[in-house]
Amino acid sequence: MPAPGSGDAAPIGVIGVGNMGLAMALRLLERGHAVQVRDLRADAEAAAAAAGARAVATPAALAATCELVIIAVVDAAQCEAVLFGEQGLAAVGAPVPRPHATVLLCPTIAPHDGESIAAQLAARRWACIDAPMSGGPQRARDGTMSLMVACADALFDHHRLVLGELSARIVRIGERVGDGARTKLVNNLLAAVNLAGAAEAIALAERLGLDAQRTLQVFEQSSAQSWIGSDRMARALAGDFAPRAHTSLLAKDSTLALAMARAAQAEPPLGALAQALFAQACAEGHASLDDASLLLSMRQRLAPR
Repeated sequence: MPAPGSGDAAPIGVIGVGNMGLAMALRLLERGHAVQVRDLRADAEAAAAAAGARAVATPAALAATCELVIIAVVDAAQCEAVLFGEQGLAAVGAPVPRPHATVLLCPTIAPHDGESIAAQLAARRWACIDAPMSGGPQRARDGTMSLMVACADALFDHHRLVLGELSARIVRIGERVGDGARTKLVNNLLAAVNLAGAAEAIALAERLGLDAQRTLQVFEQSSAQSWIGSDRMARALAGDFAPRAHTSLLAKDSTLALAMARAAQAEPPLGALAQALFAQACAEGHASLDDASLLLSMRQRLAPR
């Protein structure tokens, strides 16, 4: 791949410039890449364009110009739509892709969906890197998020420089597409368990009349520490529920993780409890809030009867 900023360098496409997609687009712009973006929301495209990206009319418009296209939408249905739907990146009638054209598939989706998408892309002359991401928008913006990468070694080597600019924490899972998704779902199930436990413990501390901030300080300096617990409970105790990661996302991811486990004839008991708690939080009206809002649900559960 030509060096960033060189006259021969192909622009990098980003489809889905929400919290994570926009952060990645800004990171790439900062590193000297030309970036093209597509999102259904005009305000999201405008935010990327204000930083120097070029908004295009359809995903298909990226096919003729971009060698690497990052997919940063929410779920498998949206992936299918932007890739193979009307005016999709690899839809029938889309422009012939460039040599080495590659999709970087970043959403958290079921492994079988990732495998299906990769097979459909291959039939349309697009390679696929299974690369779920983790870490949140700020870490995506500064290039320190995690990527769990599964793809052929040669494909990884070809895009190594850009992947390294996006993530200082690349874990090579292997060559089998779908294993990135499997790893991400196991990770997110543990994240859901950890966050549920942290929210329950803080709500219990409050019920016992303890200072919640000091209790959180104890967690952070002792055996109860977890990154997601510290990050989310600090925001929750400040009353900050502006969505960085919606509650609905961990509800979705934990549901996908349990389905994956059951397909392997496994029944994770803690994961099932965490999934039920996130589903309940969504039912209580917290779906569009930050997942720190699980504390609100736990406070309600532990309130005096």
